[in-house]
Amino acid sequence: MSWNPILDPSIPIGDQVDAIETVIVPRARDLGGFEVRRALPSAQRQMVGPFIFFDQMGPAEFLTGEGIDVRPHPHIGLGTVTYLLKGRLHHRDSLGTDQWIEPGAVNWMMAGYGISHSERTDGAARRAPMSMFGLQTWLAVPKDREDDPAGFVHVGKPDLPELEGEGKKLRLILGEAWGARVPLEMPSEVFYADALLDPGAAIPLPDNHEDRGVYVLTGEVTSGGQSFEAGRMLVFRPGDRVSVRAGDRGARVMILGGATMDGPRHIWWNFVASSKERIDAAKEAWRAGDWAHGRFSLPPGDDQEFIPAPER
Repeated sequence: MSWNPILDPSIPIGDQVDAIETVIVPRARDLGGFEVRRALPSAQRQMVGPFIFFDQMGPAEFLTGEGIDVRPHPHIGLGTVTYLLKGRLHHRDSLGTDQWIEPGAVNWMMAGYGISHSERTDGAARRAPMSMFGLQTWLAVPKDREDDPAGFVHVGKPDLPELEGEGKKLRLILGEAWGARVPLEMPSEVFYADALLDPGAAIPLPDNHEDRGVYVLTGEVTSGGQSFEAGRMLVFRPGDRVSVRAGDRGARVMILGGATMDGPRHIWWNFVASSKERIDAAKEAWRAGDWAHGRFSLPPGDDQEFIPAPER
């Protein structure tokens, strides 16, 4: 026998139903005057769709002569996305890519079987004070794409779809959502967007993706009658029609998700894989340091140093 929940006052309906599955408070780490907040992976969630690492970099202010120096290091089994709101970063990788990352553009680096890269603020970028604020995300790849060749694609700000109306402005960074699509092939179903909301403006989450999350960058949002401040990631139940609304000061949010991955992943240092054996093989290849003939090489133009693999 069933009953109509509308007739039962003890059962919440409509906007009273809490569609939020979990709220993640990022872990903060000081990297020497430069704070990174990591929302994924967390104790509550390893992934949201294919997103397995989600880091907020800054905001930070660098004096003249100061900046970021991430020496060459390796990756396997993932794709990386660097998206800046302020500042510039110099990307070099073992494919020979030499690309500056600037606000509003996308760098998509597919690690596949193996790649190494560095990220620095060097050259002219250190000749004056500079602000830095951005996000770095890793996306796990399906098992049948883990051994794909490495690749790199830069998509400039003008080539990313922008949607605007009713107090909101949105830039789609990856994938397909809200009837728009980024001209970049992805290894699995995904969407990722940067949305700026005026005070009181609401934005619906796309309902054609199984996993969906919202990271509050600035301001405050409400959903399901609850308020969430900056530095919170909200993960929503699949299937529910959900929207988030900006508070009195407006908000900037990153909206992300996609299809759930084909099983959990092992993570060690900068490696992501479906098995420990894959990670062990990559670990030994990096430690061997055979840059001329081995699995990994160093980025041309930035091959005089590298980050050693941790002992554990």
